[in-house]
Amino acid sequence: MRLYPIQLEISGPIALWARPDTMPNPVSYVAPTFSAAKGIFEAILRWKSVNVRPTRCEICAPVQFHRYAFNYGGPLRKSDQMRSDSSLQVFAQALINVCYRLHAEVDWNRGSNGEPAESPGGQCAPHAYVDAFHRRLERGRWFYTPCLGWKEFVPDHVGPIRLDGKSQN
Repeated sequence: MRLYPIQLEISGPIALWARPDTMPNPVSYVAPTFSAAKGIFEAILRWKSVNVRPTRCEICAPVQFHRYAFNYGGPLRKSDQMRSDSSLQVFAQALINVCYRLHAEVDWNRGSNGEPAESPGGQCAPHAYVDAFHRRLERGRWFYTPCLGWKEFVPDHVGPIRLDGKSQN
């Protein structure tokens, strides 16, 4: 079975790939997790007929941690905070000035019997997905906005891998 490679570069001012063992004050991994990288690729283009499997992440900028504080107003606050409608201040260790080159492989999404899944809605084979993915990436169009961990951490660049040295922040 042939695998089709895809890659992209993503960079931004701040990122947080939260480690689950560091809650309630999250500390970031230095690179995106497997599921976060898969989510970034699927933010560009998602088809049910293909499976995107991240294979490698290159860190293109120096790793710099930074304290990040935010006010949490959700349902996990203490009851007296809920009654007084006050927020809870949470501290995190985030990364700043990040740049990653993500690589993945695309193949058929397999059914329970091992056969390739049907292509619903005219979605075709993995090679067609690769072409459509790179077209969308070059045009700056995506299914939804990719993020750098948390939804409020939007990247300043998502696109093909830059070879002119601009990937360093």
